[in-house]
Amino acid sequence: MTPVIVGLIALVVGVAVGFVVRAALARTSARAIEQQAATRAERRLAEAEQEAAVTLRSALEQAKAESAAIRREAEEDVRARRDEVARLERRIAQAEDELRSRTKRLEEREHELEERDRRLAHVREQLEAATREHRARLERIAQMTSQEAREELVAQVVDEAKRAAMAQVREIEQQAREQGEERARKILTVAIQRVAAEQTTESSVSVFTLPSEDMKGRIIGREGRNIRAFEATTGVNLIIDDTPEAVVLSCFDPVRREAARLTLTKLVEDGRIHPARIEEVHERSLRELEERIRRAGEDAVAEVGITDIHPEMVRLLGRLQYRTSYGQNVLKHLVESAHIAGALAAELGVDPTIAKRGAFLHDIGKGVTHEVEGSHALIGAEIARRMGEAAEVVHCIESHHGEVEQRTVDAVLAQIADAISGGRPGARRESLETYVKRLERLEEICTGFEGVEKVFAMQAGREVRVMVRPEAVDDLAAQVIARDIAKRVEEELQYPGQIKITVVREMRATEIAR
Repeated sequence: MTPVIVGLIALVVGVAVGFVVRAALARTSARAIEQQAATRAERRLAEAEQEAAVTLRSALEQAKAESAAIRREAEEDVRARRDEVARLERRIAQAEDELRSRTKRLEEREHELEERDRRLAHVREQLEAATREHRARLERIAQMTSQEAREELVAQVVDEAKRAAMAQVREIEQQAREQGEERARKILTVAIQRVAAEQTTESSVSVFTLPSEDMKGRIIGREGRNIRAFEATTGVNLIIDDTPEAVVLSCFDPVRREAARLTLTKLVEDGRIHPARIEEVHERSLRELEERIRRAGEDAVAEVGITDIHPEMVRLLGRLQYRTSYGQNVLKHLVESAHIAGALAAELGVDPTIAKRGAFLHDIGKGVTHEVEGSHALIGAEIARRMGEAAEVVHCIESHHGEVEQRTVDAVLAQIADAISGGRPGARRESLETYVKRLERLEEICTGFEGVEKVFAMQAGREVRVMVRPEAVDDLAAQVIARDIAKRVEEELQYPGQIKITVVREMRATEIAR
C-alpha cells in the first residue's frame, strides 16, 4: 500500500472515531437533559398537585359554608311554613265551628218558618171561609153580585184617581209655570228684542209706475211687438190695463220679475223701446241684478258675522233677497233667525257657532225650490253638504221642519229661532182660504168633545173659548177637556205661535118671582 492510501485510511478512521465519540457524547448529554426534564416535570407536577389540593380544600370549605347557609334558610322557611299552616288550620277549625253553628241556627229557623207557614195557612183558610160567608151575606143584603160590586168599586176608584191626579197635575203645572215662566220669558225676550226686521208683502206681481199715460203706447209698440218682445225676452207677463200711469209685472220667479222691472225702468228712462233695445237692456239688467244678488248675500253674511262660506252659497243667499214667504222676506228672515239662535245659545251657555250658522242657512233651499223638486229643507241640506258645510250644520238645515229627527241641541235651537222669527206678531200673513180652514178645523176639534156647548175662536185663532154644560162637566173635568183639546190641536193643526184654550164652566141659577 502506498503512503497516500494509508494516510487516507487513517484519516477516514480518525473521522469515524470522531463521529462515534461525538455520538456517545450526544447520547450522554441527551440522557442528562432527559433526566433534568423529568426532574422538572416531577417538580411541577408536585407543585400542581399541591395547588389543586389547596384549591379543592378551599372549594370544599366554601361549599360546606354555602350548604350550611342553605340548610339554615331552608329550616327557617320550613318553620315559617309550619307556623302558617298551623294558623290556617286554626282558622279553618274556627270557620268550621262557626259554619256548624250557623247551620244549626238555620235549621232551627227553618223549623220555625215551617211552623209559621202552617199557622198562616190555617189562618188563611179561616179568612177565606169568613170572606166567602161575608160576601154571600153582602150579596144577600145588597142584592148585587160580587162582580157587579167590584166593577162599581173600580169605576169609583178610577174616577177618584183621575180627580186626584188632575189636582196633582194642576199643582205641578202651577209650580213649573211659576218657576219656568220667568226664565223662559227672559230667554225669549232677550233673543227677540235684539232683532227688529221690517217685513214686506208677499206677492207674485210688481206694480211699475209710469211717468205719463202716453208711455203705455210706446211700451206696447206697433201692433204689440214691443210687449211681445219684452215678455219673450224676460219671461214675465206685462199687464197693461186701465190703471192710470201704471203697469203690472207678473211672474212666479221673484228674481226674473226683478230683472224685468230693472229692464222696464231703464227702457222708460231711456225712451227708446224696440225689440233689439229690449234684449240689450235686459242683458245689462241681468248683469246688474247678479251683482246686486252677490252684494246682498255678502251684506247678509257680514251682518251675521260668518266669513268662511262658499261663493255659490253667497249667491243663493242673495237670491233670497227677492223671495218672500207668507209676506216675510226670506233673506231678512235668515239674518233674524241667526241672531235669535245666537242669542238663545248665549243665554243657555251653549257655543253659538253651529246653531247660528244652521239658523242662517236653514232656508237656503228656497233659492232653488222652483227649479228642483222636493222639500226646501232636504234640498238645502244637500246644497250645504255639496258646498262643504259641516255635518252639524247640514243636520240643522234638514231637520228644521221635521223631515229628519233632530239629534243635536244646535238643531233644536235653529228650529226654535225659525219659529220665533216666523211666528212673532206681524212677521207673516196667511192667505184668507188657509186662515178660514184653520179656524173651521179648530172649532170642529173643540166641538167634538163631550159636554161642549159652544165654541168661539177669538184673536185671529190664537185663543179659543169653549163653553161647557155645567151639569155634565165639573171643574176638574173642565181642566181635563182643556188639556185634551190642546193636545189634539197640537197633533192635528199647523199654526204659527201658540193657541190658548180656555174652557168656561158657568153655573146659572134662575128663578121666577110671581
